[in-house]
Amino acid sequence: MNIWTDVREFLFPRLCAVCGKKLTVTEKGICVSCQCRLPYTRLLNSVGNEMEKCFWGRFPIERASSLLFYTKGGMVADILHSMKYYGQKGLCRAMGSLLAGELQPSGFFDGIDVLLPLPLSARRLRQRGYNQSELLAEGLREVTGIPLCTDAVVRTRNNVTQTHKSRYERWQNVSSLFALREGSHLLEHKHVLLVDDVLTTGATLVSCADVLSEIEGIRISVVTLAWTK
Repeated sequence: MNIWTDVREFLFPRLCAVCGKKLTVTEKGICVSCQCRLPYTRLLNSVGNEMEKCFWGRFPIERASSLLFYTKGGMVADILHSMKYYGQKGLCRAMGSLLAGELQPSGFFDGIDVLLPLPLSARRLRQRGYNQSELLAEGLREVTGIPLCTDAVVRTRNNVTQTHKSRYERWQNVSSLFALREGSHLLEHKHVLLVDDVLTTGATLVSCADVLSEIEGIRISVVTLAWTK
């Protein structure tokens, strides 16, 4: 580290998003201790896994996986909250790199042509200043080298929070939520990997996949950082 990095670390120390401990130079986002204690799904690239089955009958899905199990009030909830609401862009990318590093040896990314993060509405993007799913995808790109696409799909409106809605209400809430943009023709006959931070009912991901399915010859897979099983 140079002197300016030393000063920055002293004045603005990087802290673990889970335990609050000061991170070492080599640690990113979360400390090694917390990383070892994370609730990993171990889905990797297993064909027909439980997460993949969540999408069966909703759209033709190639494969699906998630790195971590989400539980309310747990470690993963702390990480997602920091990613979404505390402006921790570096944490988003770090978790994307962790996700890619865990899945890549299993061959999950083999044949994937494009990473497509779920877009935010223009209003939400202005409020938050960034799209956590896009930053997550940037972390994936750094490890895998797969290009990122952010101009094929647009979110047409800002859906009301899903937090206290029933499963049926969640599906109603995301109806006609996405639309194709001019750049979508570049995805013809491509294998696209949809990237999002967390999977709950899958309603939002399915809504996006439904729109993408209008593109000729497209193949769709899904990856998320966390999954509410």
